[in-house]
Amino acid sequence: MNAADAVNSVGLVQALASAVTLVKQRFPAARANLSPWRDDPQTRHWLEEETLDLSFHFPGWSPRLECRSLLLQLRLKGVAKGDSQSPPELLGVLMRGMTFDGERWRLATMGDWQPEGSHLPRQEQVHQLREICRELFILFEESAASDTAA
Repeated sequence: MNAADAVNSVGLVQALASAVTLVKQRFPAARANLSPWRDDPQTRHWLEEETLDLSFHFPGWSPRLECRSLLLQLRLKGVAKGDSQSPPELLGVLMRGMTFDGERWRLATMGDWQPEGSHLPRQEQVHQLREICRELFILFEESAASDTAA
């Protein structure tokens, strides 16, 4: 689901803004897009309400990442129900390196967190992508802790 369409609480807006900041700190030239999916019947057919999807577009080709865009899917518990009272729990992250031809690689926070695909990013960028994932988990944990403390 497009992140822009799923935001239903101040806490989620703050977490999403912080997620954008995490990526932009490591890839400053990237431009964030909170609505990476078209709104058409075919796309709505594949809608996953338990994810927040956002993308980052580079101003051309990123040879270190081997892609033009980075698609970030945050799998959350508690978003699909529309429960704006409790903060969502981050269950996992899926990052995909994309071009006009489609997916070139993917990195999921399952298993060993190793990228898979036809054209893998350089090892330094893999480290940065893993750090973003770790910090996203910390970010959502802190957001949940601050909401329960209030």
